[in-house]
Amino acid sequence: MATTSRVPAAVNALLAILRAAPALAGVRIVDGPTSVNLTERKVLYIGWQRSSDLAVTLEQDFNAAGARTRDESFVIGGYIESRSGDKDTAAMHRDRAFEILAAVEDALRATDAAPTAPTLNGTVLWAHIITGDLFQEQSEGTLVGLNFSVACRARI
Repeated sequence: MATTSRVPAAVNALLAILRAAPALAGVRIVDGPTSVNLTERKVLYIGWQRSSDLAVTLEQDFNAAGARTRDESFVIGGYIESRSGDKDTAAMHRDRAFEILAAVEDALRATDAAPTAPTLNGTVLWAHIITGDLFQEQSEGTLVGLNFSVACRARI
């Protein structure tokens, strides 16, 4: 059976890469939405963003004449949350959220140890972070959230 999309394989690979990243030890990495747990201090969601029900958006088109292959572009949503019961630690949580984002970005970069990281272990041609939105609020303490998007390009 022909593959109609690289989205499922890419999301699974992204989760595996992030769960194996040493810099994300101590961060709970969640596949999709989950119920709110106010006791968790650092959470990284893949396939879910705050204020959105979309996990991934995708677009496909023929690669060339003959319709033998297609190009697929898609964006995987993600969300980082750092929180505490204190009301005066927004700067600390902002720094923590961006440290987690930096660890995600580093995990998507090619290294000698992970040469296929930007291809999500061969599931796409490339992947990289393209956008982000910062949220700050006082709710049961301080909460800083950061939506981000990972753009991917694949050939199917």
